Amino acid sequence: MLTDRPRHPEHGKALPQPDLSEIRVDQVLRALGEPIRLGIVRSLARSELPMNCSSFGLTVSKSTSTHHFKVLRENGIIAQYEQGTARYSELRDTELEQRFPGLLAAVLAATREDSWQD
Repeated sequence: MLTDRPRHPEHGKALPQPDLSEIRVDQVLRALGEPIRLGIVRSLARSELPMNCSSFGLTVSKSTSTHHFKVLRENGIIAQYEQGTARYSELRDTELEQRFPGLLAAVLAATREDSWQD
């Protein structure tokens, strides 16, 4: 079940995301298996603040970009919220670590930095 609970109420309207108990490891791994999505996650992992979706510099169409962010959000990897006309994303790293200890760190460490279009 996707919920609209905001992580940080001051950020704006949160988009639906799964509860922690509903996140499945197979879905997380499948989502991270796509190079563009892995690159998005890698960028978010390096960022201390939520990132505007247009700041990733993806070289795909807007609809394709939207699809990649939706897959990451619906599989519990990122949280997104809207603030005015902008959409921001942040990694749910603390929650993922709680649900699957060491998984995200292992995936990021095992994949090459240049495996996407960064």
